[in-house]
Amino acid sequence: MDFTQPIVEDGFSAEKLFSQGYSYTYDDVIFLPHYIDFPTDAVQLATRVSSNVPLSIPCVASPMDTVSETCMAVAMAALGGIAFVHSNTTPSEQAAMVASAKSRRVPILSSPVFKAPSGRIESADDFGDSPYILVTESGSAKSKLLGYVSKVDWQNRNDKEVKIYDYMVNSSASVPSSFDLGQIDAFLEEKKANFVPMVDNDEVLDLVTKEDVERIKGYPKLAKGSVGADGRWLVGASIGTREQDKERLEHLVKAGVNVVVLDSSQGNSIYQIDMIKHIKKNYRELDVIGGNVVTINQADNLIQAGVDGLRVGMGSGSICTTQEVCAVGRGQATAVYKVSSTAYKNKIPVIADGGISNSGHIVKALTLGASTVMMGSFLAGSTEAPGAYEYQNGQRIKKYRGMGSLEAMTKGSDARYLGDTAKLKIAQGVVGAVKDKGSVLKFIPYTMQAVKQGFQDLGASSLQSAHDLLRSRTLRLEVRTGAAQVEGGIHGLVSYEKKYF
Repeated sequence: MDFTQPIVEDGFSAEKLFSQGYSYTYDDVIFLPHYIDFPTDAVQLATRVSSNVPLSIPCVASPMDTVSETCMAVAMAALGGIAFVHSNTTPSEQAAMVASAKSRRVPILSSPVFKAPSGRIESADDFGDSPYILVTESGSAKSKLLGYVSKVDWQNRNDKEVKIYDYMVNSSASVPSSFDLGQIDAFLEEKKANFVPMVDNDEVLDLVTKEDVERIKGYPKLAKGSVGADGRWLVGASIGTREQDKERLEHLVKAGVNVVVLDSSQGNSIYQIDMIKHIKKNYRELDVIGGNVVTINQADNLIQAGVDGLRVGMGSGSICTTQEVCAVGRGQATAVYKVSSTAYKNKIPVIADGGISNSGHIVKALTLGASTVMMGSFLAGSTEAPGAYEYQNGQRIKKYRGMGSLEAMTKGSDARYLGDTAKLKIAQGVVGAVKDKGSVLKFIPYTMQAVKQGFQDLGASSLQSAHDLLRSRTLRLEVRTGAAQVEGGIHGLVSYEKKYF
């Protein structure tokens, strides 16, 4: 009698799981743990957002007008990631954002106030949010720095009607914009100063205070920043596929953009293929990312056209209603796996765009084949996101809207839905709000540490290792039932406070 026990297959390979006709989201699937033989800190998250643009961390800020402008671009580059500056503005304004981000070297952006020495300070409102007014020859940023006026000193003056040159502090002390945080800190210590202007080609860019420096020093240590061959931050930008976007591209190239993404909700079109060929013919040194795509066929068409990267996702964003309105799209876990399965054969990096709500989603996206994750709502509401904070039901919030919302479409984003010539505008997104999350300089490092722990549990010490384990069928997955998803989250408590760090 044969008592040999049959071998029981534990879990499924990704190939088998994603070939059963189901459209899975990140929450639908779970990885089974693998063997650990290395510490968490040994996990390396270095990657590429496109063929020729390396990053230290796999994080990309989405080209949305409530997410990525100059401040976000600087912060993401300082963290080792990259931001794509949105195109929902004029070509010159978008190019100016890119140039402004690239001209800086520390993740500090201020709004300096300038006055000419012959001018007067009418009220405390003239200082804006700054504790100082900088005095230059012409009263503008592009002029010789002469001195400053402290808001405190001005408020303590009895005679406020006199001209500025009668009481300003004469000082031309400044530091070049190439100074890093350590150099600025050393300068302030040496001079016993509370602030210093940062200058680039005789233009005052920022006013850095001792408080700014101490705040950033208090954040987790930053990874190696994303710096190009020119020593400046790596900055991306989005463009459309219309004829006038060729002019926009010229502006961006002159501003020094490092990579562009073609911003379309459905990228498998003749318009996008023609634009890809135009870029590869006229700007051979510039990487171009195509998308959005969710199928192998879509991806193959753009790869044949010459893309350096693919953006994956359709209707998976928290503010996107494409799947609901158009009945077209795909679950994000399935989309990332399917597109990555063909992209890796051509060594084309994949960006998983949308559906990222927590560090576990990042782990899943990267392990399923993505090289980076593109985040919108995850970064919206942060200090670096555009917009002013408001209060709603006692919570501090910032507006966050889909580029398919009617509000965003009135600014021009309807082109990404190929609806710029349509007489009737149909929304594929909503306008919402997200709560204040603080600075990305603080919460992204903690998020990356959580991602490293996830990779350790998978037995993967790098993104390439995770991809290899998945394709070799060593890593196993299962689908989670609704009850399993509830069990895998917080449950059974009367109340709780959710904190990740």
